[in-house]
Amino acid sequence: MMSRRHTLLGLGAFSAVLASARGLFPSSAAHAARSYEVTHTDAEWQKLLKPDAYRVLRKAGTERPYTSPLNKEKRAGVYTCAGCALPLFSSSTKFDSGTGWPSFWQPLEKAVVEESDTTLFMKRTEVLCRRCGGHLGHVFDDGPKPTGLRYCMNGVSLDFKAA
Repeated sequence: MMSRRHTLLGLGAFSAVLASARGLFPSSAAHAARSYEVTHTDAEWQKLLKPDAYRVLRKAGTERPYTSPLNKEKRAGVYTCAGCALPLFSSSTKFDSGTGWPSFWQPLEKAVVEESDTTLFMKRTEVLCRRCGGHLGHVFDDGPKPTGLRYCMNGVSLDFKAA
């Protein structure tokens, strides 16, 4: 007989597989048509970024939960785009969502753009860097006050600059 623990572990593994497969299903073509201040060819992005960051930022992949060192980052500072260094989130808006990814309740003003994402048979809101179009993660409406939003970001898409 399968225990509750085995069921939860199985569901978690299945979710990780789906998240990893995210890069196999291109997201909405809407942001591909948008123009960005920072642009590079695909080959240039591959040279500029670490492999995991390239897979997430440029191919809309997802890192495994609980793998980012930024989950434990508690210092004051700013989280920037790993692709173009645009400041995206203040540490004052970071919170522990328990999801395994760095989470924030609000981005900096004019730092991100949001697009509808219907990949993997779900409707979500994708969060992209305003300057380079890099995929950062998704935003959900189950966050804390004052916004009620949870910007669930991939740690490899971010860099941290301590204050």
